[in-house]
Amino acid sequence: PGESPRLVALALALRGLNCALVQTSFVPDEYWQALEVAHRAAFAMRGGFVLCGALCVLNVNNYGYLTWEWENGLRGYSYPLLFASIYKVLQLLAKDDVQLLIWVPRLVQALLAAFADVKLYSLVRHLENAETAQWVFFCQLCSWFTWYSCTRTLTNTMETLLTSFALSYYPLKGSKMGSSYKYLTLVALAVVIRPTALIPWIPLVFNHFWQEQKKADLILHKCIPVGLVTVGTSLIIDRVFFGKWVLVQLNFLKFNVLQNLGTFYGSHPWHWYFTQGLPVVLGTHLPFFIHGCVRAPKRYRIFLMAVIWTVLVYSMLSHKEFRFIYPVLPFCMFFCGYSLKQLKTWKKSAAIFLLLTNLLPALYTGLIHQRGSLDVMSHVQQLCNNSYQSQASVFFMMPCHSTPFYSHVHCPLKMRFLQCPPDLTGNESYIDEADLFYSNPLAWLNEEFYSDTLLPSHLIIFSVLEQEISSFLSLKGYEKSATVFHTHVPQGRVGSHIYVYRRKAEMNH
Repeated sequence: PGESPRLVALALALRGLNCALVQTSFVPDEYWQALEVAHRAAFAMRGGFVLCGALCVLNVNNYGYLTWEWENGLRGYSYPLLFASIYKVLQLLAKDDVQLLIWVPRLVQALLAAFADVKLYSLVRHLENAETAQWVFFCQLCSWFTWYSCTRTLTNTMETLLTSFALSYYPLKGSKMGSSYKYLTLVALAVVIRPTALIPWIPLVFNHFWQEQKKADLILHKCIPVGLVTVGTSLIIDRVFFGKWVLVQLNFLKFNVLQNLGTFYGSHPWHWYFTQGLPVVLGTHLPFFIHGCVRAPKRYRIFLMAVIWTVLVYSMLSHKEFRFIYPVLPFCMFFCGYSLKQLKTWKKSAAIFLLLTNLLPALYTGLIHQRGSLDVMSHVQQLCNNSYQSQASVFFMMPCHSTPFYSHVHCPLKMRFLQCPPDLTGNESYIDEADLFYSNPLAWLNEEFYSDTLLPSHLIIFSVLEQEISSFLSLKGYEKSATVFHTHVPQGRVGSHIYVYRRKAEMNH
């Protein structure tokens, strides 16, 4: 990336360590919208992996699962294709071991995150000077939320990384690295992966257009060709995998914005991002961000505009999550670094304060909070290793998508979980399978497993459910075979531990 090899090595080493020290789950999307889709494309679709031609080892084990978003064409294959390609290479090298399938995609994200950090440094060094760039780089590496998120296989992570790359080519006054083609291509790529990536760029693109002398040239020779090539490529990729023409970006916006069906997954008050979202994501960087906004020169106001505008737009949508505003963090870090550079006397104390206050949340959320979802998968993996696999079956009796699936098992084990697709037909009285189960677990189980031959060999449940279904467990001969820690803050249907129950009768086969 044109920076000193030492800086690049430092970023790579830190993000590599970052990747190793994040062993928890954040949201289901990091598996279900990326790795599960990629695993199914690489190993499970009939006819194997369409895009890699004669090289492919055809694999007709038809196992894998796509969530309702894929059934309805709301998500595109451009991002999962990255991981499907990695999986295919590992398979061709006969190295498709389940641990490599889990860690290599994460390491690739870590590598990209390191380059994004370096790009942010380069941008500030060109706009300001090396000292300011070092402080911005320091703030970026300190950020607990970036640490928590940047090595995860989330579309939000990719959206943020591409935003950082694009930002480094944005033609701001005084920037020597500005390139309309490069930044527009990176923005278009981010939009293809996650359409909401356009939001922070709206004020920036308008600002660029406003200041551009050759406006017609910008639109005709840059915006339109870049848009056609990226959207066209995305359309072709999705045509190959869906088997029909699907404009997923349009479907995504229709579902999330026009129909506002995201509320199915919970809604928050309009001010949530201002009172909770941004303060939590920024953490102890918040006072430095505010100070930096006040002190930074006028020409950087466009960055602040992008942050405020993005938070305002997301505030209008009722379904809110911390990760949605992750893409504004690189902009915020610019102001935080600028603030530290401006400090005269407290510079060192401020740096130590930032480091220490971010270290604890980064380590706690990365190593402890919600780790059961991943740890329990190692118990499931063991069912693949023996002759018992054909008789084994696993039922995850948890809130849907609580754990990853085949991407973390990598064998055609019989598995199922409680379903929870939203109703797209407008049926007022619709109740999904998970809600139905939780309304009366015992009645549901007795109805579902009316014959003992239908019983799964293994049940995986959160500790909060155990008491309610204990009579069913003892009656059907289940015994607890593993207890896995999950979280110190259990909520609702999510317990502090995950229990694995094994059916004793199964062991006598």
